[in-house]
Amino acid sequence: MDKMNEFQVELPDGSMMPRLGMGTWYLGEGRRPQTEEIEALRTGLDAGMRLIDTAEMYGEGEAKRLVGKTIAGYRREDLYLVSKVYPHNAGRSHLRESLEASLDRLGTDYLDMYLLHWRGSVPLAETVACMQDAVDAGLIRRWGVSNFNLADMRELLSLDGGANCCANQVLYHLGSRGIEVDLMPWLAERHIPIMAYCPLAQAGGLQRGLIDSAAVRNVAQSHGFTPMQVLLAFVLHQPNAIAIPRSGSREHTLENAAVLQNPFTDEEFEELSRAFPAPNHPVPLDME
Repeated sequence: MDKMNEFQVELPDGSMMPRLGMGTWYLGEGRRPQTEEIEALRTGLDAGMRLIDTAEMYGEGEAKRLVGKTIAGYRREDLYLVSKVYPHNAGRSHLRESLEASLDRLGTDYLDMYLLHWRGSVPLAETVACMQDAVDAGLIRRWGVSNFNLADMRELLSLDGGANCCANQVLYHLGSRGIEVDLMPWLAERHIPIMAYCPLAQAGGLQRGLIDSAAVRNVAQSHGFTPMQVLLAFVLHQPNAIAIPRSGSREHTLENAAVLQNPFTDEEFEELSRAFPAPNHPVPLDME
């Protein structure tokens, strides 16, 4: 637990956020027995992974209900709960209603962070104002965005209140490093962390090529890791990155937690970078 407590990043508002958490994409949808998914999440909480990320979109609320059952009996102040709002609900007409429905499903009266899932038709300035209203009402502690590229972020921070954005959740893993060219350093200069979803390449078709890579397997063998742990350790080697790998099994969750006990060396990071280099020019933001 002490290692977990040390492994945090400072947000623009001066608060601290855990750098390793648990995602819930596809959880609560019947792919595994609910008891197994709850056990996986509770195993992570008990191991110190107190950040749980979910979304209005995930299972149309079923993931939130699963999280609500998971956290029952835990002290709320020991948890860090993040959720995301649909773009079409991110305006004055629906954001408060959507937020309160999410809180009800989770069985809590506030979120530690609330994110706009992606940009939609609601004006960004309106969403920012609604987020600030939710902070003022005590329903959320802070807010951020997801799937915002560099142009989106520049526009956001130019708005009144936009500089209160505390995170940008984007796809990032060893096989998808485009954000390292421009978005990641720009955010780091402003102390805005990235939340890396799919850090194990779950959403794309690259995972097999990554875990079968000679470089990944070499680092795994020398480091005492599985290939999947190597992928997670690669993301966490970036000081401004938060990782939220999904896991529906107790064993996989414990493997994720163990990565913090044996961090990468710079040499191991460079070995992987040579095998899977970042692009040398800006590229569109990956979302799968």
